[in-house]
Amino acid sequence: MLKVRDIMTTDVVTVTPHTTLRDAIELFAKRHVSGAPVIDGVDVVGVVSTSDVLSFEASNPGVLTERDRVEWTDLEEETPETDDIDPGDEPTAEFFTEQWDDAGSDVSERMSALASPEWDLLEEHEVEEIMTRKLLAVPPDAAVEEAARLMKKSGVHRVFVTEDRRIVGVVSAIDIAHAVAEHLLDRKIYVFNREGNFGTA
Repeated sequence: MLKVRDIMTTDVVTVTPHTTLRDAIELFAKRHVSGAPVIDGVDVVGVVSTSDVLSFEASNPGVLTERDRVEWTDLEEETPETDDIDPGDEPTAEFFTEQWDDAGSDVSERMSALASPEWDLLEEHEVEEIMTRKLLAVPPDAAVEEAARLMKKSGVHRVFVTEDRRIVGVVSAIDIAHAVAEHLLDRKIYVFNREGNFGTA
């Protein structure tokens, strides 16, 4: 029987609760993974996936990713005389910040260069805000079929392999697909025929 330890990946990508969502998603892209356990010190406190990040970003629309082009006013156009402007009618700075979807960003950073990217929502939020606090895990000696059943039942693409409450590996749906493609899960039943020859059925 094929065990989880036989197909698991031992080089497990991890993040911390305070990793920004931007850093997490860039790490996932760089390492070609779709999720990672969240480690606080030596404790596993949850798991975060690309689906979690995408769901978070989709539920927070409206943040611009780049600044609009600057439109210049023709100097020959009529402009109001300064004598006609009542200082009491001018809006306060608070009025303008209320108009920005991304008012939480640092204003000096926003204004440092006209061509710079707008504030990034993913930079302002951390993994602990969106992570799942329940970790699906199996021991190294669990059968691969058991890991597959757990993934199917829970609707996830990976389970972590733990030993003494430490993560020692991860098994993904891709790992199981590779095992199936390489016939590692095929069961062979050995029998003897009437002539006593050894064979497989």
